[in-house]
This record gives sequence, C-alpha cells and structure tokens, in this order.
Amino acid sequence: MGLKKRYLKNSIEVGTDEAGRGCLAGPVVAAAVILPEDFEHPLLNDSKQLTEKQRELLRPFIEKNALAYGVSYINEQKIDEINILQASILAMHNAIEKLSITPEHIIVDGNKFKPFKNIPHKTIVKGDAKFMSIAAASVLAKTYRDAFMQKIDVEFPVYSWKKNKGYPTKQHRAAIREFGITPYHRKSFRLLPEQLKLDFTATK
Repeated sequence: MGLKKRYLKNSIEVGTDEAGRGCLAGPVVAAAVILPEDFEHPLLNDSKQLTEKQRELLRPFIEKNALAYGVSYINEQKIDEINILQASILAMHNAIEKLSITPEHIIVDGNKFKPFKNIPHKTIVKGDAKFMSIAAASVLAKTYRDAFMQKIDVEFPVYSWKKNKGYPTKQHRAAIREFGITPYHRKSFRLLPEQLKLDFTATK
C-alpha cells in the first residue's frame, strides 16, 4: 500500500516527525515538510524502513521539491531539563516555525503533541509509514541527526557514534562503562542497565 498524499484535502498541510528520542547522546532532531500535490519518489517511506544510502539519496530530492521545510535541534541539556517527550514536541514546533509557508493543518507522527499557534493538528501513530509529508520529515530528521552524530564522533571516537548514532548499542554502553560520559550524553537517561534511579527528593 502506497503512502497517502494528504490527511485533509485542499489544505496546506505539513507533516512533522523527530529522530533520536531513544538515544543516550546527542540532540533530538525534528523536521517539518510541506509537499506539493504532485510529489512522487519511488523510495519514499518511513525512514526506519530505508537504508542509510536511500535516505541520503532522498534528502536532496525532498529539499529541492518540497514547498517548504524546516529542521530543528534540541540539545541534551534542554532534554535533561524538560524531558525527552517535551523536547521532541518543542523540536517539532521549532521546525514548523521555520517554514516559509504557514500551514493550515499539521499531521504529526506518534500520539503526543501540543497545539501550535491555533493551527489544527492530528496525531497519527506510525504516520511516517502512512503519509508522504511525515515520511519526508522522518527522512530529513534522521539524516540531519546522523550527520550531527558523525560530526561529534570525531571529538569522541571511542563511543562509535559514527555507527550507532548515539543509540544504546553494546559498544556504546561498554564505552560509557569504560570512559564515563561526555557533555553530549543525556544525564537524565538511564545510560547503563545497572544504573540505579537517582533519588532527587532530598535536594528539593
């Protein structure tokens, strides 16, 4: 079954999605994309279904052919401060804010969102596998985030971010055990399985 073009017909609709929610290090990155009515690409699908090479091919095509797109990063300090869900929603809001066209309707991957400027929105579970604009946003969010992780991998090569992109792989956790954490790690996350929940009640 192919991806649908629109949730609402005859409206300027933006799709938004984020990447990096489940990572131990690095930012959460969101993208928002408004596609033209005639947008087509045989590869376009949920970015998790695509290879890295396919996503890299799609990114310039989406950027060239979208009516508008925006990408936003929320860093690990902000994630620790407001929590990953709020940071993901903030990233999506910021990405929509960057659009050169004001959308009339927002479709969001997942089931959590907060209203943005009185623009009606619809949350769609697995939306990145159902609607083109969300799929396009998922590709941009993922490719921008991967590029960021590859860049900071140069600073801290022992964590293999070039390969794991900050996700909790065995190598990543082994490096945390051996070398500790970096400024890019999310301190509010359980970075190691054996890590006990810190008791903050005493400090409040």
